[in-house]
Amino acid sequence: MSGPKSAWEVAVPGPLAGLRVIEFGQLIAGPFCAQLLGDMGADVIKVEPPGAGDPMRQWGRGDPPVWWEVIARNKRSVSLNLREPEGQELARRLVADADILIENFRPGTLERWNLAPETLMAGNHGLIVVRISGYGQNGPYAQRTGFGGIGEAMGGWRGLVGDPDRPPSRLGVSIGDSLAGTFGALGALAALRERESSGKGQVVDSALYEAVFQMMESLVPDYDATGFVRERSGPILPGIAPSNVYRCSDGEYLIAANHDQVFARLAAAMGRPDLTDDPRYATHAARGQHQDELDALIADWTRDRTVADVEAVMTEHAVPAGRIFTAEDMLADAHFKAREAIVSVMTKNHGSLQMQSVFPKLSRTPGAVRAAAPASVGADNAEILGALGLDDDEREALAAKGVI
Repeated sequence: MSGPKSAWEVAVPGPLAGLRVIEFGQLIAGPFCAQLLGDMGADVIKVEPPGAGDPMRQWGRGDPPVWWEVIARNKRSVSLNLREPEGQELARRLVADADILIENFRPGTLERWNLAPETLMAGNHGLIVVRISGYGQNGPYAQRTGFGGIGEAMGGWRGLVGDPDRPPSRLGVSIGDSLAGTFGALGALAALRERESSGKGQVVDSALYEAVFQMMESLVPDYDATGFVRERSGPILPGIAPSNVYRCSDGEYLIAANHDQVFARLAAAMGRPDLTDDPRYATHAARGQHQDELDALIADWTRDRTVADVEAVMTEHAVPAGRIFTAEDMLADAHFKAREAIVSVMTKNHGSLQMQSVFPKLSRTPGAVRAAAPASVGADNAEILGALGLDDDEREALAAKGVI
C-alpha cells in the first residue's frame, strides 16, 4: 500500500523492503522498534521536533554521542512540530501513505495533536499503529509517566536482579524499553499478516511493564499454585547447580553443567569422576540441595587455572561454559567475526564505526545496515517534504515559523 519508492528505497535488501514506517517515537522504546523494522528493509521516516530533535542525539558517550548511530541507522529524518496545526497536517499527509506508525508518547498525546489512530485510519484503512507506553493505553495507571526502569520494577525484573542482602539491581542496559520495542515490532508484523486477509489495520498496544512481565517465566504460576515467591539470588538460580561464575587466576568464567550427563563430563574434566557417584551430587535434585558446597568445590579447581586453561578443558569435554565478554573481547573474537555479528558503518560524525549487525539472520533475504543515522535534524526534509508537494519556498516559510 506504500506509494512511489524514493531513490533511497530502490534495491533495498531485507524481507520488509517496500514497507513504509513513520516513527513519531523518541528516546529508546519507539526508536528501537523502528530500528528493528528498518534493519529488515523497511523505509523508516523518523519525525523529529525542529531544533534539538530526538533527545537520543544527546545520550551516551562520545561527542556527539555514538548511541544515536545505532538506534537511528536505516532511517531518514524529517523535522515536524507536531504541536502546531500545520505540522499535524503534514504528519497526516505523511502517514496517509504509510504501512506502520510507531509512537511512544504518553497515552492521549496523539489525540491532543489531532493524530488519533482512528483519525489516521480514516484516511488509511490499512494503517497499523504501534503504541508503546509505560502502562498501556487503558487501565488505572495509563496516564502515569512510565520509563523503562519503572516497567522493569512492575513487571518483576528488578525484584529478581541482584544479591539477596542488597536492594534490587538493574541490568546495565535499558532492557525494559528494548523489550517493549521488540514486542511492538512483533505485534506490527502479526498485524501485517492479518491485514493480508482483512485489508484493515489495527492498533498494537505494547506496555513496558507487560513486555518485561512476558520474560518472567513461571513467576506468577509458581505463586498461584504453590505460594512460592521468587526472590533475588545473586549469580545463581537456586536449586540449579552447578551454574555459576567461577574465579580463575586471571578472571572469571561461567560454567553451566546442571544436567546429569553434562555434570558427568564436568566431573571428568576436573579429574573427579567420583563426584558422579557421590549421593550429594549424583542427581539434579541432590546438586541443587548441596549447591553452595558444589560451587565451592568447583571454585577450588578453577582458582589456580587461567581462563584459557579452563576454557580449553571445558571445550574438550563438551561442557557448556564461556568467558564474560567485554566490548574489546567481542571485537577480537573469531566467532563474532565469522558470524559477522559486528559491522562497520561509515557515519558522518564518527567515520567508520563498529556496532552490532542486523539480527536475526535470514538465509535468503537478510537485512542490512543500509544507511547511517541522519547526522542532523531534518536532514531529509527536502526529499520527504518535496514528495508531499512542498517546494523550496514553502519549506523555507514553514521553517521560519518553526513548523519544520
